[in-house]
Amino acid sequence: MKNYIIAYDIFDPKRLRKVKNIVYSYSIGGQKSAIEAPLDKYYMKLLVEELQKELDKNDKVNIIKVIGKPILLGKANQISYENNGVIII
Repeated sequence: MKNYIIAYDIFDPKRLRKVKNIVYSYSIGGQKSAIEAPLDKYYMKLLVEELQKELDKNDKVNIIKVIGKPILLGKANQISYENNGVIII
């Protein structure tokens, strides 16, 4: 699994709720519209397919792969999710 940051800007409040629910179902946390999600190829494909069904031409979703170790500030902790797909928080 790789770690991704998913950031979105959705024009319509109704679609925003749907997109938020989809993204949060794959996430381990985040704040407002910047979400952290560990995904393998299979779950990345599912996420993209689900999002594409909901998005409009005015909407924006960025899925950014985190490469290397992130810079952690404040109370942020490194979360390991390399244990055969099991996430321990």
